[in-house]
Amino acid sequence: MPHRTRHGIATILLVEDNPGDVLLMQEAMEDAGTVCRLEVLSDGIAAVAALRQQAEGRAPDLPALILLDLNLPKLDGHGVLRVLKAHPTLRRIPVLILTSSQAERDIALSYELHANAHLCKPADIGGYIALARMIESFWLKTVLRCSPSLV
Repeated sequence: MPHRTRHGIATILLVEDNPGDVLLMQEAMEDAGTVCRLEVLSDGIAAVAALRQQAEGRAPDLPALILLDLNLPKLDGHGVLRVLKAHPTLRRIPVLILTSSQAERDIALSYELHANAHLCKPADIGGYIALARMIESFWLKTVLRCSPSLV
């Protein structure tokens, strides 16, 4: 399995079509001092294609974590999640649903499809900074450090 770090820095894939939300996440990661490489794709088909290429070794290393919006063009977040969790290599990447949806059916389906968490998008930059700190503290430091098979 390809390593999920490049030069010791984990890559996070943000699959988000809203440029404002992308900018908030980028600024939050920078303000929080999150040590990662943030890659952004804006639709579900592009995300699936890129991840499949990475899994087959035809592109740079797999991300350590995926932040996935549900409301995406071409293929929605649940569709992306279905594809990822059916793939023998990609299913091991932790996926956090990051969405504005608080609908019970969306939350239930996210977990049925084996998302690692269903999180609501923060309302402001302070919330995004807190989210960035949580991602670094829990996912990048605790989970990856304690799960050598993921890196």
